[in-house]
Amino acid sequence: MSSRTSVRTAAEPRRGPADAGLVAQRLEQLHAGARTELDHTDAFELLVATVLSAQTTDVRVNQVTPGLFSRWPGPAALAAADEAEVTAQVRPLGMGATRARRIIGLSRALLADHDGEVPDDQAALEALPGVGRKTAHVVRGAWFGHSLLAVDTHVGRLARRLGWTSATDPRAVEEDVVARLAADGTGAEAEDLTMLGLRLILHGRRVCTARTPRCGQCVLADICPSAEVVA
Repeated sequence: MSSRTSVRTAAEPRRGPADAGLVAQRLEQLHAGARTELDHTDAFELLVATVLSAQTTDVRVNQVTPGLFSRWPGPAALAAADEAEVTAQVRPLGMGATRARRIIGLSRALLADHDGEVPDDQAALEALPGVGRKTAHVVRGAWFGHSLLAVDTHVGRLARRLGWTSATDPRAVEEDVVARLAADGTGAEAEDLTMLGLRLILHGRRVCTARTPRCGQCVLADICPSAEVVA
């Protein structure tokens, strides 16, 4: 498929929501190799990296975690770490003290409640310090193989631009996307929601950016209700 698709003209009416099945199909072709861009070798490293990624970029997290995991490999080591030293390690991400407390706290909770293992359980993950629904979905989807939509800023933005939701709350966005899949006859059970989310993220970073979306180079432009109008 060509990487360039025509956008609508000024004479054309605004479209309804983009067909979810067609969006998933095109993004699968374009971003076939999509994966989480947080570097990790096990579930613990993915969990910590995802917690650290809040309000910063995956690129910056990947610059910090090699040193972090080299010095404190595994939950036992991180749980026993000096908070000031961990703060210094993660300071480049901003809010160093807060991030350090979170990852030390979740390491201690893993030891106390799960024998140092990352649980494959939504409620158990969300009970850990610094872990919310999105983080739990990232870990359970990317590491444990579940079909779960992790809604970050990119997924939320694309879902709104595609006409699938008007919500800004991540849980509401997730529910609206699943409902859109059902309405379009696709159904969440027929789609790998984890991969759909990863492909939406990649598309949001590379094409459908927040400030200057590249609609003229977008494979979704002919079905997207938010594609730019060309006179």
